[in-house]
Amino acid sequence: MKITAVLCVRNEAAFLLEWLAHHRACGVTDFLVFSNDCDDGTDAMLDRLEALGWLTHVRNPGPHGEGPQWAALKQAARHPLVTEADWVLPLDIDEFVNVHVGNRTIPALLAVLPEATAITLTWRLFGNAGVVEYADSAVTETFTRAAPHVLHWPWRAHLFKTLVRNDGSYGKLGVHRPRAPVVERLAGQRWFDGSGRRLPAAFHRGRIFSDVGRDSHGLVQLNHYPLGAVQSFLLKRDRGRAVHADGGLDAGYWLERNFCAEEDRSILGLESRGLRDALQADAVLGPLHQDAVAWRHARFRGLMQQDVWRSLYGQLLMSAPTRVLSKAEAESIWKPHLR
Repeated sequence: MKITAVLCVRNEAAFLLEWLAHHRACGVTDFLVFSNDCDDGTDAMLDRLEALGWLTHVRNPGPHGEGPQWAALKQAARHPLVTEADWVLPLDIDEFVNVHVGNRTIPALLAVLPEATAITLTWRLFGNAGVVEYADSAVTETFTRAAPHVLHWPWRAHLFKTLVRNDGSYGKLGVHRPRAPVVERLAGQRWFDGSGRRLPAAFHRGRIFSDVGRDSHGLVQLNHYPLGAVQSFLLKRDRGRAVHADGGLDAGYWLERNFCAEEDRSILGLESRGLRDALQADAVLGPLHQDAVAWRHARFRGLMQQDVWRSLYGQLLMSAPTRVLSKAEAESIWKPHLR
């Protein structure tokens, strides 16, 4: 079975080896990775990984009027690693598949849901947990405080990525879900959420988030680490967003994602450290990784020479973990608009 993950990256070389090792251990057989306008050696690291047979690297230089990720997904839809795959899963570098069944791999998940033509992997947001300085340590081991499984606000916390069977039912890839459905094939769709519940037909066409206030993580969740250390978040804003050509990574973005209400170390049940250590031991990848770590520290120091970056840094240092709203509080936000 061929399971292809599609990834779009810029200036994220320091996180590549952990992400790749985890998803190889999780059952991904092929990686199609697009890089754009890198300053930290991400593209050089991807070239080496391609030479080692780990992935296929495609350069995706700007400008991108619609955002680099959309440009990459258009190319990916025509690439043999996608067209010849059995299953396809577009992901971001801060998203880690966390399967809770069997041997914790995607094939084990598919065995539990044999009828599925698509499975929605709903985010579980992992907050900053007070980590200020960027360090060369595993993301999944460092950030273990998360939102509760049942969250009533914001709706963005319930966004999902879609593991989709490549059976010709959709003509295009999307950031969160496949696009351009083939109408005559929709009757055969069998979508399930991450708790194994059959999803209604609305999900076959346009939904991008799971039902709010419902636990969709029983069989699988998508660990989402959108913040990281405070210093790393500044570099994320500096890098820019993959979907949009503009920014948007401000204190409001931080507030809506900095949930630290519960501890969740479940992802550590999948062993991937051996694969990661083997990659770092490579004579080329090891130095490239260390160069990327040094680049991040230097870039942060450079940003802090400007008042606008010092201001954002101060705002984030002063902020507390995001408070989880009750169901009644959340309904007070959206229910008045239904009258």
